[in-house]
Amino acid sequence: MLFQKLRSGKARAGAVAALAVSIALVATGCASNGSTSDSSEGGDSGSGDANLSITFLPKNLGNPYFDTSDAGGQKAVESFGGTFAEVGPAEASPDAQVSYINTLTQQGVGGIVVSANDPKAICDALNEARDAGVKVVTFDSDTNPECRDIFVNQADSAGIAQVQVDLIAEQIGDAGEIAILSAAANATNQNEWIDLMKEELAASHPNITVVDTVYGDDDDQTSFDKTAALLQTHPNLKGIVSPTTVGIAAAARYLQTSDFKGKVALTGLGTPNQMRDYVEDGTVTAFALWNPADLGYLSAFAAKALIEGTITGAEGDTFDAGDLGEYTVGADGVVLLGDPFVFDADNIGDFDF
Repeated sequence: MLFQKLRSGKARAGAVAALAVSIALVATGCASNGSTSDSSEGGDSGSGDANLSITFLPKNLGNPYFDTSDAGGQKAVESFGGTFAEVGPAEASPDAQVSYINTLTQQGVGGIVVSANDPKAICDALNEARDAGVKVVTFDSDTNPECRDIFVNQADSAGIAQVQVDLIAEQIGDAGEIAILSAAANATNQNEWIDLMKEELAASHPNITVVDTVYGDDDDQTSFDKTAALLQTHPNLKGIVSPTTVGIAAAARYLQTSDFKGKVALTGLGTPNQMRDYVEDGTVTAFALWNPADLGYLSAFAAKALIEGTITGAEGDTFDAGDLGEYTVGADGVVLLGDPFVFDADNIGDFDF
């Protein structure tokens, strides 16, 4: 098979993190607009003089993907005796995160772990935070490099693009029209993956044509409606690639009860718990992702290392990431979690996140 399953070291760590997610999610929950969850019962921000008060700021709250990643972050922060909190907007828009960053700066947190809705919109706020001594880790979706200390990349962008291209090519017989259902039009990671997918398709799959790219704004109903519109607009469509967990689940829900089930392939990036029913009933053959709990867990440890001064974000810096082992900072302050993982009917029952 073309896809590499989880590396052995990561598999063991992922299993540990996945087992903890269901418990952690109960504590974290799907918070409402602007809410905050705090795992500390007092003012102690961790051992020693380090301010291990770390707040996660996802693109939006109530998103199962970020519920899982932030739960992984909470597990890590609690394991090293820090203070965990989660804040964020209800909707993933470019400017929605700025006020939260400003508030966290005023509160004097030790670190902010943020998935950026836009590569530029939050830069000024993040740099003000850094000027005030706050360490900034981006994860999942990066800002411009000058706005943060480290970016924890869920997987190499080329690898993420490649696995999605390979999946859709296999599922449609390497020929036909496909469309892309993305998240927000300004999402850094989405746009990079899409560009790389189009390059790979043009270079290696000349019989596959991308006829449309639409944006569901990481909103379930919008993504559902965009799927319906794609199928009405492009009657010869053979496949949809949705590199966003909200989008792929919404598209699968539409296909499941439509005449297109079994006729139009769907793949992209999703979580097992979202996609289980669609895989088991044949609506979706296979999709990919990384373990988002591990992503949040690693991001928290990166923030810890920055706060404690173990690393500065320079290339070659190394730090301990608890159950995940040791990691090395690469070029441009990027830390790579690992390889994408493909979920299908044979293995989806082994995961719970």
